Amino acid sequence: MNFIKKDISDFNVNPFKMIGKDWYLITSANSPEDYNTMTASWGAFGEMWGKHMFTCAVRPNRHTYSYIDNSENEYFSISFFDEKYRDMLSFCGTKSGRDYDKAKETGITPVVIDGTVAFEEAHTVIVCRKMFSQDMNEESFIDKDALKFYEKDPFHRMYISEVMAIYQK
Repeated sequence: MNFIKKDISDFNVNPFKMIGKDWYLITSANSPEDYNTMTASWGAFGEMWGKHMFTCAVRPNRHTYSYIDNSENEYFSISFFDEKYRDMLSFCGTKSGRDYDKAKETGITPVVIDGTVAFEEAHTVIVCRKMFSQDMNEESFIDKDALKFYEKDPFHRMYISEVMAIYQK
């Protein structure tokens, strides 16, 4: 494993590009052999409760949801990749871990970092610890135009998580 742990306060990225344009994998594990990953392009970095935070949203119909929502597992990872992994990210965003071994199908290599699973091919891995979750609902939307994202799919569950460590190559 070629990752180097970085000082969180030195993490200087464009989150709009990193999350919204480049995409990432959210990975949660019950054990190194029992994990699931999914592609995401929504999320946010920031500060809350005196901590460095990452917020993500996962729909309950995603296989990863049962992993990340597991109350016994506090940690998950987010992994960011170079553009050459776009096809892998597309596969992991459109195929279910119920039906496919995503690592085997795409050639990515799972590795354990700080007790959770991430991927060797990533250029950046961030380990997160869940602190808060809440289901979104129609009544909470102030801007009703955003409801167009929920015409066919269920509302997300939001996870606010502390950034525990950042690893880069």
